[in-house]
Amino acid sequence: VVVMSFSNLLLSHHNRVVFGSLLSSTAVRCLSSSSFPSVLQKNKCLLQRQHQLVNMEKVQTVEFSSVKLGSDVYETDKYVNEYLAYHFGQDKPDYMPYQDGPQQASDFNVRIAAKCVQYLNKESPSPLRALDVGCAVGRACFELSRTYDDVVGIDFSQAFIDCCNVLKDRGSLPYTRLDEGENVSEKVAEVAADVDRSKCSFQQGDACALPDGLGKFDTILLANLFCRLPNPEACIKQLPGLMKEGGHVVATSPFSWFEEFTPKDNWFGGSDGKSSRDGLLAFMEENGFELVEEGSIPFLIREHARKYQLVFPHLGVWKYKGN
Repeated sequence: VVVMSFSNLLLSHHNRVVFGSLLSSTAVRCLSSSSFPSVLQKNKCLLQRQHQLVNMEKVQTVEFSSVKLGSDVYETDKYVNEYLAYHFGQDKPDYMPYQDGPQQASDFNVRIAAKCVQYLNKESPSPLRALDVGCAVGRACFELSRTYDDVVGIDFSQAFIDCCNVLKDRGSLPYTRLDEGENVSEKVAEVAADVDRSKCSFQQGDACALPDGLGKFDTILLANLFCRLPNPEACIKQLPGLMKEGGHVVATSPFSWFEEFTPKDNWFGGSDGKSSRDGLLAFMEENGFELVEEGSIPFLIREHARKYQLVFPHLGVWKYKGN
């Protein structure tokens, strides 16, 4: 399901949306406003869809005369639904039903939260606090709340944060999962019953200019974030002011650089033979962090029933040693 806040929006029964080099052409549809929680309809792009489709009962396809790559894509229904399935639907047998598929790549958010807990100093002064920058629709935050006393999730996408807050308040959220063509399945994202959702708070924010007053954290999670920031080094420079002594940063990135998101001058590497891993290492060390674990941690995102993205991001765990 895709809705974007572009001025030239045309309703059609057969047209498609193209996301440049990032995504292949995808047949998409808009649902009536009753199909989505009211909290999400506050978002500008969803209000536009509601205005266009008011009193319409038929499911329609939409075409955009131009599609902007960049952070705006994370405000769209397509990404909201894909990420709800990615965060909360991978434990369902029909998410990736093929026996020869990469089962070990499922539930990335559960596994990355466990990695955070692995390095937590549980003798740290209370309360134990975690910050998830780029939290998307919140699964890792809810998993972290099993161990931490206070978990803060921040994302630039207001649509993602709206989902997080609905899940915090209600414990569940309906979403639509694409099967093939225009065929979809109605699903429900559910936070586990044994999770204390009150430990989590969510806010919209810029990873390159985080809000004041966040306090200090035992663990900061940066999952697959750097290559979607306009200035990832600016993000890193803020981390020392947010860390408790001996705290850890857990960071993953596939280093999928696109100038639509990050100007080439701000890439860690990936050009002129330079390694993004080495660039990240240098920036982290300059800011007082020591690398204590390195590897890869795969994840899987379903686009439709027979198309998946299998990604092997770089994993780094960094201990704050001070400047």
